[in-house]
Amino acid sequence: MRLDKYLKVSRIIKRRTVANEACDAGKIEVNGKVQRASYDIKVGDKITVNMGSVSRTYQVVAVSEHALKEDAAKMYKMI
Repeated sequence: MRLDKYLKVSRIIKRRTVANEACDAGKIEVNGKVQRASYDIKVGDKITVNMGSVSRTYQVVAVSEHALKEDAAKMYKMI
């Protein structure tokens, strides 16, 4: 699954366009490297989101094309 779509489906970022713009601006890192929105996410990847002065790191636990609001938080683990 694409990085921008994963960020949207897992509700880490609310809209896919915002996720895409964050990737283009270099604010999203996967496993310590800045990645483009088209990067293919795999289970076990560590995603770091640098938005404003806040930096958060998540570990991918599951990859799913669709997720209900209740299940979205089960797709990642906050580190």
